[in-house]
Amino acid sequence: MTQSTTTALPVAGTYAVDAVHSNVGFVARHLVASKVRGHFSEFSGSITVGETPETSSVEATVQAASITTLNEMRDGHLKSPDFLDFENHPTLQLKSTSITAKSGSDYALVADLTIRGITKSVTFNLEFLGSGPGMGENVTVAGFEAKAEIDRRDFGVTFEGTLENGSLVVSNKIVLEFNIEATLQA
Repeated sequence: MTQSTTTALPVAGTYAVDAVHSNVGFVARHLVASKVRGHFSEFSGSITVGETPETSSVEATVQAASITTLNEMRDGHLKSPDFLDFENHPTLQLKSTSITAKSGSDYALVADLTIRGITKSVTFNLEFLGSGPGMGENVTVAGFEAKAEIDRRDFGVTFEGTLENGSLVVSNKIVLEFNIEATLQA
């Protein structure tokens, strides 16, 4: 018996990311004992939905200086040359190279991710959460979640603070978590 794969897609068109109702976040281990969560408060993007996942695409720009973990001292360190070096690399970029259906509302999003001027291909688990009417008249919104794991060293983020026992102050593994609401453009 063959298994049928049904693909869920929002209405075809170009959607603008609604930064007020979206979150571009990350999670990193700190001192092996806890997870530090943060996000970026300034970002923009567009999602072009085609008739199929393969004809769809995503582009986004994040302002590096807008990083926040709700700790001013840590945020300053994350903006420094040890991490994002926002003065020399003011933006982080994402541009999809392929989107393929997995099953139902789950997709694989492969994107070129640029951090500190270094571009690497990253595969995100992407879920289409649904679409429907927005708050305004004749407004359509769609929701998406995407998650991927990267090694920060691949992007030139090589801060190597260690403890006496050799443990890293900040893990090399960073989890990226995007929760996106986007509005269909007329």
